[in-house]
Amino acid sequence: MTLISREEIKTLLEQPKQNSVSIYMPMHPAGPEVRQDPVRFKNLIKEAEARLIDAGVEHNDAVALLATAHQLDRSDFWEQVGEQGLAVFISKDIFRYYTLPHNFDELVVVTDRFHIKPLLPILNGDGRFYLLALSQKDVRFFEGTRYSIQEVEVENMPKSLDEALNYDETAQEGQFRIATSKGGTANSFSRAQPGAFHGQGSPDRDEHQKDILQFFHAVNDALEEKLRNQTAPLMLAGVEYLMPLYREANTYKHLIEEGITGNQEILSAQQLHERAWPIVEPYYHKSQQEVVERFNELFGGNTGKASNEIKEIISAAYYQRVDSLLVAVGQQQWGLFNPTSETVYLHQEEETGDEDLLDFAAAHTLLNGGTVYAVAPEEVPFSTPVAAIFRY
Repeated sequence: MTLISREEIKTLLEQPKQNSVSIYMPMHPAGPEVRQDPVRFKNLIKEAEARLIDAGVEHNDAVALLATAHQLDRSDFWEQVGEQGLAVFISKDIFRYYTLPHNFDELVVVTDRFHIKPLLPILNGDGRFYLLALSQKDVRFFEGTRYSIQEVEVENMPKSLDEALNYDETAQEGQFRIATSKGGTANSFSRAQPGAFHGQGSPDRDEHQKDILQFFHAVNDALEEKLRNQTAPLMLAGVEYLMPLYREANTYKHLIEEGITGNQEILSAQQLHERAWPIVEPYYHKSQQEVVERFNELFGGNTGKASNEIKEIISAAYYQRVDSLLVAVGQQQWGLFNPTSETVYLHQEEETGDEDLLDFAAAHTLLNGGTVYAVAPEEVPFSTPVAAIFRY
């Protein structure tokens, strides 16, 4: 399973404007309904074909554009998916699909760019997080969401203290040296047994802790490359005495205070996820709640820096003014935006050439470096479909 990232969504949004088909459908990981999923998918492809033709695409061209979707017309694909939702993106240049732990409503959108709003809850409320399971013998790194977690290999990250320390045949008195990191120099270490922890009265305790700290510096250096420009929270799992040592080595700004204490080596990925999500979840709710409170403060003060008027927000998102956006999932507002005249046309029902303007606002906010919270309709202030805080 590929966990959708902000960068992945931006890649979808940054493709040149062209006929773009976005398909979302719920899936059934088990049970007799599994046999109906490929039939329902074929029906959605037929709907996409009809929408392309309605938009002026020749029949043969529409069929050719959608031909790549037949890659999913395999019984083994539908029987082995094991996820709740399928998102498919098709254009002349792109064919991508994601099976995700998110139960989408059925939706087919054909416009000149991909429709991404149903993916956004995975980036915030169903939030992405990182977990670093610490051990002197086996360090593991995971990416997770509300629904799942998977172990990820990190380039140049030592997995154990033994791996981080290279034995130097020429060293006197059994000295070890840490593997040289990029741009660094070798550091000398004493021959402490990696699996042992020395108690308060042990003369070896300080030296051994220095070994572990240097090991964690090497782990952090590798993660620093992996997590550059990321903002998802990172939490630690491991026996209690390792936590402060890693925190001393850490340079990632979004390391959270609370972690999972205990021997992580005996925990499976699923067990780690079960313990991690209750710790991470409040982080996302807090961030969203802070945006709601800030919106209410700015909106109530008539500062001009907050709005829930969709026409104003559409223009502001296009011109890079939106800092934070709250948008209702499961709702669409069909219409058009003319950048030349800065005019927004709203339609009660979808018309040919329309796009979901809520998705338009979310997409442009993301592309312009803003933050988007895709939330339940009742969580948007004043129960409007969208609310925004402006940069200026």
